[in-house]
Amino acid sequence: MKFKFNHIYFIYFLALLGIEILIAVFLKSGFIRHTFGDYLVVILMFYFFKSFVKANDITLGIITLLIAYAIEFLQLTNMLSYFGVEQSKWANLIFGNYFSIQDLLAYTLGILTVTSLEFKKRFQLKYFKK
Repeated sequence: MKFKFNHIYFIYFLALLGIEILIAVFLKSGFIRHTFGDYLVVILMFYFFKSFVKANDITLGIITLLIAYAIEFLQLTNMLSYFGVEQSKWANLIFGNYFSIQDLLAYTLGILTVTSLEFKKRFQLKYFKK
């Protein structure tokens, strides 16, 4: 694992961050807000990490997934109350406030998608160079 800035992945991260902000601002409920947003957030996290760390995609995917799972399981506790931020709109938005198995599934599908895309990209670059 090496620290190295990659501007392409950072642009992917910024684009997904923009989409997530739009979802948070304009959608208050529904599939896109609650499920698709969770699907996208792990892809956003993966690209953020990939922007600064050169590492195996599977390893980075697993680390990202474990962080997402940890945050989700922390929602079973009164974590926000412990830190005195339970009334904070941003804390609730970022860390959530209730546990959902559906979120775990969305995170898993997001990581499977992004690691598959990265694998496909590397495969094509390796075997189909012109």
